[in-house]
Amino acid sequence: METHISCLFPEILAMIFSYLDVRDKGRVAQVCTPWRDASYHKSVWRGVEAKLHLRRANPSLFPSLQARGIRRVQILSLRRSLSYVIQGMPNIESLNLSGCYNLTDNGLGHAFVQEIPSLRVLNLSLCKQITDSSLGRIAQYLKNLEVLELGGCSNITNTGLLLIAWGLHRLKSLNLRSCRHVSDVGIGHLAGMTRSAAEGCLSLEYLTLQDCQKLTDLSLKHISKGLSKLKVLNLSFCGGISDAGMIHLSHMTSLWSLNLRSCDNISDTGIMHLAMGTLRLSGLDMSFCDKIGDQSLAYIAQGLYQLKSLSLCSCHISDDGINRMVRQMHELRTLNIGQCVRITDKGLELIADHLTQLTGIDLYGCTKITKRGLERITQLPCLKVLNLGLWQMTESEKVR
Repeated sequence: METHISCLFPEILAMIFSYLDVRDKGRVAQVCTPWRDASYHKSVWRGVEAKLHLRRANPSLFPSLQARGIRRVQILSLRRSLSYVIQGMPNIESLNLSGCYNLTDNGLGHAFVQEIPSLRVLNLSLCKQITDSSLGRIAQYLKNLEVLELGGCSNITNTGLLLIAWGLHRLKSLNLRSCRHVSDVGIGHLAGMTRSAAEGCLSLEYLTLQDCQKLTDLSLKHISKGLSKLKVLNLSFCGGISDAGMIHLSHMTSLWSLNLRSCDNISDTGIMHLAMGTLRLSGLDMSFCDKIGDQSLAYIAQGLYQLKSLSLCSCHISDDGINRMVRQMHELRTLNIGQCVRITDKGLELIADHLTQLTGIDLYGCTKITKRGLERITQLPCLKVLNLGLWQMTESEKVR
């Protein structure tokens, strides 16, 4: 007796279909009626994000998405009212509007007219017409929001952050990249420094402040006092923070990732402050900090030796700094030292001898290394990725 795939129970078919990519999930639904029925099982579409172009009316679109249990949506282009989406998917969990340049406060205001308790994630990155007015709507009607992406929303001000601090108490992740009007006052609102007006977003775990040029060390003071649950802090390209600000961050025991990339006023002294505190950092990025040198590596070895990822691209470090660091960094898995032009084969030999758990290393632009040093590095037992430029040497291409 022959067994055909059509004889499988619908539950088994659904399990098989769940491993397909989104395009193929749609294709199997067109094969036959049993496959269509199995492919509409909600387990097949669990976690899938629908990517939509909202152009002309399609009455069957949202009923079809709901039948499959899809509750995450990305709008690729918006030529219809956003309220069309909200009304069609009342149980929506995630709404991605990133890059919808034509979205305005008026359009968002018409969509958010009542509470949407199911919505947890909202991405408004690069929606450049959005202002504080929209944040007022969001704070009023999206009380359960946990993730808010506002990167590139350059019209957001401290008033908008006050509204967020007033209404979004469950917020865990906030991205304010390149929000150029945000200053220390706004960060104070988020950190609960103005309790008379707003409680603050005291549950924040992930905060991106990249390229917020008005921030100073006072913002770091607010963060250290009010955001005790913070795990990831991105301060890259924040030219207004300095070594003194690192004192405030040095005792944030929940913090495990800190990005100081291109913070021009951070020097060895700032790293000393971090190392002397009670931090348990897993990741630290100091790339393109011109004032970081070999002394920072010595401080890292003394107080931040539990790091798993360390980025020092274009820093003024040498073989001597590598020598002062490697013997204590037993947990290090990723080391990025691209464009560190003073590193030679001697430094690579030290890395190969002591950083035996490395899985990835970036050596792009290290002009003083030779094949001899690379041969030592490629003998690292756990190495999977070696970046030497625009191409990468993978595990199968190691020099033997």
